[in-house]
Amino acid sequence: MIHLKRAYDPAEPSDGTRFLIERLWPRGVKKTSLPIEAWLKDAGPSTELRKWFSHDPAKWDEFQKRYFDELMANPDAWEPILQAARHGAVTLIYSSHDTEHNNAVALQEFLNKRLRKGSSHK
Repeated sequence: MIHLKRAYDPAEPSDGTRFLIERLWPRGVKKTSLPIEAWLKDAGPSTELRKWFSHDPAKWDEFQKRYFDELMANPDAWEPILQAARHGAVTLIYSSHDTEHNNAVALQEFLNKRLRKGSSHK
């Protein structure tokens, strides 16, 4: 099970393994106060894609397509998340204010498809 949580929300035992999946550290959060297993910068969208998207819901479908292409080209960035998810709960930590149109939502969908297929690289 892969959950989502904003970096500003408190950690809970039910979160399981927590991964920060942003290229940039969340604004206003001390590195010592964010409990995470790892900061997977490369699991986030490229700087160019992030700036192009700019959290515009009208660009959501195209953002997901481009982001999924980036993810497929770099499986090492997200494979640790899949490995952890095969053993228990995982929470993707993100910083966006928009809880419906952000890279964590897209990454969750991308990873869940791979978990259902039982294979990471297809």
